[in-house]
Amino acid sequence: MARSKTQYVCNSCGYVSAKPLGRCPNCQAWNSFEEQEPKPASGGRSSLGGAYGGIKGGKVTPLSSVSPREEPRTSSGIPELDRVLGGGLVAGGVTLIGGEPGIGKSTLLLQVADQITRRGGSVLYVAGEESLEQIRLRADRLGVQGDIQLTRDTRAEHVAALMEEHKPALCIVDSIQTVTAEGEGVSGGIAQVREGTAVLTRAAKETGTATVLVGHVTKEGTVAGPKVIEHIVDTTVFLESVGAFRLLRSVKNRFGQAGELGVFEMRGEGLIAVENPSAAFLAERPVGVPGSVVAATIDGQRPMLLEVQALAAKTPFPNPRRVVVGLDPRRVDVVLAVLERRLDLTLGGLDIYVNLAGGLKVADPGLDLAAALAVYSAVVGRPLAENVAVFGEVGLAGEVRSTTASLRRAEEAQRAGYKRLIVPPGLDGVTGIRSVEEAVAAAWKKSAPA
Repeated sequence: MARSKTQYVCNSCGYVSAKPLGRCPNCQAWNSFEEQEPKPASGGRSSLGGAYGGIKGGKVTPLSSVSPREEPRTSSGIPELDRVLGGGLVAGGVTLIGGEPGIGKSTLLLQVADQITRRGGSVLYVAGEESLEQIRLRADRLGVQGDIQLTRDTRAEHVAALMEEHKPALCIVDSIQTVTAEGEGVSGGIAQVREGTAVLTRAAKETGTATVLVGHVTKEGTVAGPKVIEHIVDTTVFLESVGAFRLLRSVKNRFGQAGELGVFEMRGEGLIAVENPSAAFLAERPVGVPGSVVAATIDGQRPMLLEVQALAAKTPFPNPRRVVVGLDPRRVDVVLAVLERRLDLTLGGLDIYVNLAGGLKVADPGLDLAAALAVYSAVVGRPLAENVAVFGEVGLAGEVRSTTASLRRAEEAQRAGYKRLIVPPGLDGVTGIRSVEEAVAAAWKKSAPA
């Protein structure tokens, strides 16, 4: 009898090894390997007519005979969340939400459950992390009035049976790491998480229940077992903390645009949507200070105005420092090289600090021009006018290139009251600039000495 071969699987990323390893070579997680026996292969190739174990293929359907239809959606009652999900919760869709402990995942989902029950829908809440009394205390604090159905039973088959019996409009599982499936390793292990997610996903598709799974986050900031969960679910969103705000970002969406962004603020009554993020991020911007530039950027499909700050100081070190926070450091290095070469701006003896105020991290080439003007302003000590907003990509030849969604950026800036735009050519009614030299001249044309 052939001896079964044991394999070891990383419970963070699903990497398979023939022997246990102290550190996963794929995701760099420590002590994450679990012993697992591989399942026997189903049916070998038969010698009779080339059939595979006597198994016949199933039914096939021509693509032309499939009628197109939009998946039915239900509003969550929170516009910012609907934006991130692509229009609302999809019937039968499975959403995975991840984030650090205490960031507000359970609070947000309890608010969604309240909104749905107020409209007459039913909600099943699987409480795997907290007791029912703890959920009641949070519900009282948030002012929840809907009658949500709670259960502490975290067995995947039992939750699926409840979904089949009650047909809820929404099922919340908090969290998926507490769900157990029969005969699939230890609770919270990679096999349990994978099988539990698969069981709940099948139940969601069969019953048409919109299902939200809460996922734990590892020390590296990723959802535990992402490679074995994310390909099963339909949508993956992350809730992260940036200063006083909470950002909800979609990284995968089968029913909408990935990369959408929602902005919330944590208050005593729960997570409150920020309807005007531009005003919120610019609320504390200093006026008339050198090195401060308002930049129009876009995150996902959402235009926003952010403040790019720069500071230049004489360095006491042989090699000057270059500190960049919130922007791509390599792009900022390119911008500094262009300023030195094209504008003869001496930066060799200066420490340069560039910061995207508010704590955001945005990898947008359209912020190049804002970084260039902020550094120039900090070095020469001349502030920009209050009503100026800029965007544009800076090339190695000193040219300013157009960016994606230029019209939406310009409309957001004008809506916020910024009348003067320093932007690449191509916008109707706006005189575009073609180089960093023209950008500098346009930025200080009213305050230039006679």
